[in-house]
This record gives sequence, structure tokens and C-alpha cells, in this order.
Amino acid sequence: MDLSPVKEALTAKSFDKIADICDNLMLQVASEGISFHDDWPYAIHLLGYFYVDDCDSARFLWKTIPTAIKESNPEVVAAWRIGQKLWTRDYAGVYGAIRGYDWSQEAKDLVAAFSDVYTKRMFQLLLSAYSTITIGDLALFLGMKEDDATTYVVENGWIVDAASQMVTVKKQAVKREQKVDSTKLQRLTEYVFQLEH
Repeated sequence: MDLSPVKEALTAKSFDKIADICDNLMLQVASEGISFHDDWPYAIHLLGYFYVDDCDSARFLWKTIPTAIKESNPEVVAAWRIGQKLWTRDYAGVYGAIRGYDWSQEAKDLVAAFSDVYTKRMFQLLLSAYSTITIGDLALFLGMKEDDATTYVVENGWIVDAASQMVTVKKQAVKREQKVDSTKLQRLTEYVFQLEH
């Protein structure tokens, strides 16, 4: 079984393509009748799904993994632990699951990249859901120490009140461009003209 496309994507840090590459390879080897379960990079496949925020596909993959592999491969179980935390929206638990395992060399870069992407997703969630948040809660959501979380959000323009231990979220201005089509403007002019006369 040739897993070189997966290895090439990992080497090139094309983590957003990992899940699709794994899916296509799995379909290919399954259609050829090749037994692949023992050699399949299930942990990488699961992490690839998490990277692109596809927890549903990760759950279905988990259900198809043979029990013997789940019992004999702790990295697969560690990857799934991240999935469980994502599924239950245990935001702080995701970071704990990431840090709670000594990842293999091939998975280490993917896990680090997922952690960065996940932190950015959490930042966007906080940006859209909160107007103020405590520094403690902020640190939990971002998976950082309180000082690091405070520095991270201050760099993005948020305001910290050290006395009350609160952070004020700075909403980003939404740019809305109105494209005025000349034909629409012409029809509107004609309509108004008809109403006046």
C-alpha cells in the first residue's frame, strides 16, 4: 500500500488536504480488495478531519476502526480524545487532549498546526459571541496561560481591565460593499419617474 501522498502532504505542510487524500486512498485500496487496516494511518486521518473542522466524518471513521487497532495504537486513541472534546464542545479539554500525549514525529507538526487553527477558531468565536469576558475564561478558550491569552488579545486590539480582570472585545468593523448595477439604477429611475407622472 502506497501512502506516499499522505507523507508528501505532511512534509509540504498541506494539512488541509490530508483528510481528502486519506479518504481517496482508503477508497482506492478498499476497492482493490487490499487489507489495509493494520497499516492505515488512522491518527493522521482523524487529525486531518479535525484540522478541516469535520467532526462528523471523524466520528464515522472512528466507528470503522477495528477494535484491535483501537486497543493497540495509543496515538489513535489520543487523536480520538481530541475528537471527543470537540464533539462535546469542551474547548479547554481540546487543548488538554493535545498536550496530554507525546505525538509521533509524523503527527507532531499536524497537531501543532491544528492547535494554531483551533486557537484562531476560538478567537473568532469569542469575537462573535462576547462583548466582555473574564481573563480566566479567555485563557480557557484559547488554551493559554492568562498572561499569554491577555497578550494575544491585546495584540488584536482588545482592551484589558486589570482591576476587574475583564477583557473588552473589540468587534471588527464589517465592510459592506454595495455594488450598484447601472441597469438596476436605470430601472429605479424609470419607476420613480412613472410614479411622479
